[in-house]
Formats: sequence, structure tokens, C-alpha cells
Amino acid sequence: MRISSLHTYPIKGSHRNDHDEALVERQGLAGDRRWIVVDAAGVGITQRETPLLSQLDVTPVEGGLVVRTATMPDLHVAEPVDGPKEFVRVFSNKPPAPARIAADDGWFATFLGRPARLLWQEDPAGRPVVNNSQEGDRVSMADGYPLLVTTEASLSTLNDWLVQEGEEPVPMTRFRPNVVVRDAEPWAEDDWRGHVVHLGGVSFRAAKPCARCLVTTIDQETGVKGRQPLRILGKYRNLPDGLIFGMNLIPDATGTIRVGDRVTPAS
Repeated sequence: MRISSLHTYPIKGSHRNDHDEALVERQGLAGDRRWIVVDAAGVGITQRETPLLSQLDVTPVEGGLVVRTATMPDLHVAEPVDGPKEFVRVFSNKPPAPARIAADDGWFATFLGRPARLLWQEDPAGRPVVNNSQEGDRVSMADGYPLLVTTEASLSTLNDWLVQEGEEPVPMTRFRPNVVVRDAEPWAEDDWRGHVVHLGGVSFRAAKPCARCLVTTIDQETGVKGRQPLRILGKYRNLPDGLIFGMNLIPDATGTIRVGDRVTPAS
């Protein structure tokens, strides 16, 4: 098995950035979901209720970001190193985490058509992993775990099921992974749970299968919402942890991983 692609999402919910290599930090891949858009109550806005987030094209630059869409002027935003500090929640039921308010001048509120502010996770050590974790495990503004890995073989099987049902296949982008693996058996990732997985020279713990939500039904190129693949997952992959596709990983070390690196689950 080998890594076939690597992805980050600089703002939680934004369009993906593709990479040939990525630095693994304790909270996830460098630059992945260190920024979050929150509502007036300080709770993260996600694609679940606001699919328009998928249309944010975000380019990291030295000391900040450039955000582009088809309908708004480009936004250049600096890391608010001296900005006001606020405690925000990724979801309303998640513990609060510290972040700093960025000067977006109402850009996000205008674009999304609702109260919205951009914040930056200045301290990546400020948000612990809550479940299936060890002391010192940290996460960015991702849902709950530092990385998500998926396999091409599992997607191929899922798409076979969709075609059998008279539905269109879906791309891997629907599942918003950080790492995609080729040359695996379908659902091989299910067996990694509780074990160490080596991606190149970096080791990870396979913490928990990833239960999927409405975001998988959103076309990441257009923002249009459909009904698949949740229905097909409900038919074939309704497991005790939810509608499962992919595995959540927690890094045990830092280092660089690259497309083409070998993927080796520990026995």
C-alpha cells in the first residue's frame, strides 16, 4: 500500500489544497484547519448547514491567507498574532478552544449571508483530542481527530454499489480526506483500529472509524447538495460507530510524508 494523494483544508469547510508532500505536526498536517469561521455565538459554521463554504479557495501565504471565490473580491488576511482572543467551539457540544479573531472586515458575513467571523488557532496545542486519545494528543479545528485516511479500494467498492442502484459514482473529494491510500483491499482500514499505522517514516495510531455526515452529499466543486453517498452507506456500512468510511488517525511523531510513501499497518 502507498499514499496516492495528500490534502489540507486551510479554513475548516473550505475547498481542498492538494500536496505532493506534507509536514505532520502533532495536531495534524501543517496548515490544515487552523482557521475557522464561526457564527455570532462562537460556534463553527460547517458545510452541513452552509455548503457555500466549499467554494472558498484558500491559499496560505507567509503570515496569513488569500481567500478567493467567484463572487467576491479576494481577501488578504493576516494571522492575527495580536488579535483579540476568544474561546470558540467547533460544534456546540464540543469543549471551547482558544483562537484569535482575524480582521476580515465583514467579508465572510457578506459571502455567507449570515453573521460570520474568521478566527485563527494561534496555539495548535490548545485543543486536546477528547476521545480514544492519550495525554498530549492535540487537534486543529478539525471535527475531532488530527488526520483522516481513506482508501481508493473502498471508494471503488462503494461506487460499484451506487452503480448497481442506478446512481452516479462519487469522487473521493466528497469524503474530504487528508491521506488517500492505493493498493489496499476494500475496507482494509477497518482492521487498523487500535493499531499503529506507518505512513512513510511517521507513525500514527488508528483511533476510530470515521462516521459520515451530510457533508458527503455536497459536490465539493459546485456546492450542490444531493442524497448520496449517505443512503448507500446506510445500506452497506451502517456499523456500530455510524455510517463508516475512512479511519481517523493520531500522530505519534512529527515528520514529512509524501505521495508514494509506503503505508504499513503494524501487526
